[in-house]
Order: sequence, then C-alpha cells, then structure tokens
Amino acid sequence: MMRKRYVALSLLLGAMVPLLLLGVGSVRADEDNGSNGGAVRFLRSVPVPGSAFNPSGKMFVFDISWVDQATQLYYLADRSNAVIDVVDTKTDTFVKQIAGGFKGFTGNNDTSGPNGVVVIGRPGHQFLIVTDAPSRVVSINLQTDTIVNEVSTGGADGFRADELAYDPVDNLLLPVNNADDKPFATLIKVNPQTGVLTQPKNIEGVDRITFTDATNGAEQPVWDPGTGMFYISIPEINGPGGKGDTGAVKRINPHTAKVEKTFEVKHCQPAGLALGPHGDLLAGCSVIFNTAGTVWLGLNDPNTAAPIQVVLDAKTGAIDKIVAGVGGSDEVWFNPGDGRYYTASRANPGAVPNGASPTSPTTDPVLGVIDAESRTLVQLVPTFNTPNPTQPPPRGTAHSVAVNAHNNHAFVPLPANNVFPGCLTGCIAVFGAPRNGDDEEGNHDR
Repeated sequence: MMRKRYVALSLLLGAMVPLLLLGVGSVRADEDNGSNGGAVRFLRSVPVPGSAFNPSGKMFVFDISWVDQATQLYYLADRSNAVIDVVDTKTDTFVKQIAGGFKGFTGNNDTSGPNGVVVIGRPGHQFLIVTDAPSRVVSINLQTDTIVNEVSTGGADGFRADELAYDPVDNLLLPVNNADDKPFATLIKVNPQTGVLTQPKNIEGVDRITFTDATNGAEQPVWDPGTGMFYISIPEINGPGGKGDTGAVKRINPHTAKVEKTFEVKHCQPAGLALGPHGDLLAGCSVIFNTAGTVWLGLNDPNTAAPIQVVLDAKTGAIDKIVAGVGGSDEVWFNPGDGRYYTASRANPGAVPNGASPTSPTTDPVLGVIDAESRTLVQLVPTFNTPNPTQPPPRGTAHSVAVNAHNNHAFVPLPANNVFPGCLTGCIAVFGAPRNGDDEEGNHDR
C-alpha cells in the first residue's frame, strides 16, 4: 500500500472502520465460538489456490482485506491471481474466488490491482466494492458475482485507485488515489439497492479532495458514525518524500468535499487507520523512528528503535496515547469482539535483512495486539515476509489484517512460503485464542 516496500523473512512461528453497519462495540464474541482476552497464537492456514491468470499457481502479492460481520465472510484483494479470495470465517475454510477483470500485479504496486475492498448492503442483497488500476472502482453483485458497473476516479495514466471507506448514511464511497503526484480522494455515490455507482465529476471541491501537502502518498480512510466524517491517514506532510517526521490524520466533510481539520502525528508516518471505542482512532505507524527522532536505520543505527502506534481523538485530534512496542504497520483493525486492535506490522524492527543496502532497516514482521481500553500493547505474534531481495520476484509482505468479531479470529494473508504449514501456494493465516476444537498443533477438529 505504501509506495515504499517493506520486506523481511520471519524465522519464528509462535505458540476501519470495521463493522460500519453494525457500529463499534455492537458485536461481542459468540459464547461458544470465541475467547476474550486470551493469548493469541497461530491456529491454522487457509491455502489459497491459483487462478488461470497466474501461471505460477502461487499467491505472493495482495493488498487490503475485509470481514463482513453480517455474513462472516472474509474478502482479500489478491493481485497474484487477479481475483478476490473469499473465506468462511466461521469454519476457516476457502469458499471461492471472484473475478472482476482486475489488473493483477504489474511489477509495480502503483499500477496493480485489486487493492481495496468493502461490502455494502444486507445479507442476501450485498455488493462488493473493489478498487483497481487504472483509477477503477468496481461494484460486484454478491448474489451473482457479476459486475454491476464501474467508474473512474480520473487519476494519472495507469495509476490505481487504492484503499476506500464507506459512509452508509449518505451512501458515499471514498476511494483514494495514493500514487498520483498529489494524492487525492474521491466521493462516489452508490445506490445500496442496486449497487450502481454514479460516475464522479472528478472536480476539486465538488467530489475530489486533493491532499496538496502530502509528500508520501495517502493511505487508509475510515468513516466515523459519531462525527459523520471521513478520516484518512497521510504518512508525511510537507516532508522530503519518505523520511519526514510529521504525518497526519485528516478529517473530511462528505457534504463539502473539503478537509476540515489536519491532525499532525509525529514520528509515525500513519498508514493504517481504525475506529475504536470512545471515539478513538488508531493510526498504524508505517515507519520506524529511533530514540533520536530520525528514521531507524537497522542494526547499524547508533540509536535504539522506537516503534509506536498512535491513538487519537476523532473529534479533537488530541493524542490520547502513544502505544510503544510495535510499528511498521499497514492495515490495522479494531475488533469489538475482544476489545482489541490488530496491526499488520510487516516492518516491525528486528534482525532480518530488508534490502541490499546496509542502511535498510532490518525487520521481523508481526501481528500486533493492543488492548483498546487500556491502550497498551499486549502481544506480538510472528508472521512472514518473503526475503528482500528475493529471486525470482515477486515477493510479498504480511501487511493486511481483518478480524471476525464473532469468534475473534484474525486473518493475515501470507505470501507463498514453507515456514507456515499449508502455505506453499500462499495462504491466509488464522490467529486467535485457542478454544474447543483447536488442538495443540493449531489444527481444527471438524
């Protein structure tokens, strides 16, 4: 998602508003299907099959994922196979792949797709909204898996529409073109009864919002029912283009198509963004800074890494808490089922080489687990990145996460590897607190 590429090899294998229509805190784990507050560990893998688009038969490259809490189905933007992968999160089993004429992986994330995913509507009458390249937003009827229609956000030639959020009150989508020279977001009307998207005018101040001070792209948007506003992570503002210490979360008024507020966030470069309890926003910090306040350079850095995530107030922008101990995140997710945030921290600091340059920060990818009430880090669980550099390409990183609030299972797609069981062709790793049916080896008795 960030134009920077964070990569690493984990040698360890341990022991958005999500829920827009249901509301934050409205779902708790089913009594017999989940565990609140227990230690999270790897439970099992859901292997991802290849597609006709993908001669290798292996998934390496993917982007955003989403769990629809009403149906308990998980959707993953799978670029290697140029499809949306669907998993039943009640049984942790693969269901199907949905084609949509997606671009697939071109060798450059900025021109690839699919990218962002969100589900709108009620069970039995749902539509999957997917972003793609070039500047493409697609509506798919989930009753028939056929395309309803598509629109364009009008970005520069070849560049993708990336992450997106949905406002179910005004029936507005907010996809982001992150790779354009000045990144921008677009307000798109969607009919929740038919799934039809209205082609935006792509005019600034009408339905386009350009982030003129953004110097390293634009990332995850969310919609907050408490304020009725969209929010978006901006990794860097008025910086050098990748190593600046100041980023922001911006608040967007969907009725005026304007940024109302810019909340600065230091030493973070926000990427992921999730709406939690009490009007909190968790900004997933994508870049690791050190104790001196500069970008951490890895094991050769004379200063200690200081990875963080940042919790801020959606109304005022005040920093409620700096959560130390985990960073290098992309997608982050709040799970009301157990009251925890989950961070896909592909670039958490560690000892694994991440690039040929001696100044490339070394990493160990993890799934971070943060208690949303106390705003404290409670656990790090190892995940997996393919090595950097790797031959032959492509390679992938564990930068995506979504959680089923009914059983508290966290789903983290992993590139093809022989470290996690059942992942030789790529997989979706399932993490959670063990319960009845989860044996000592992380297998599921059916």
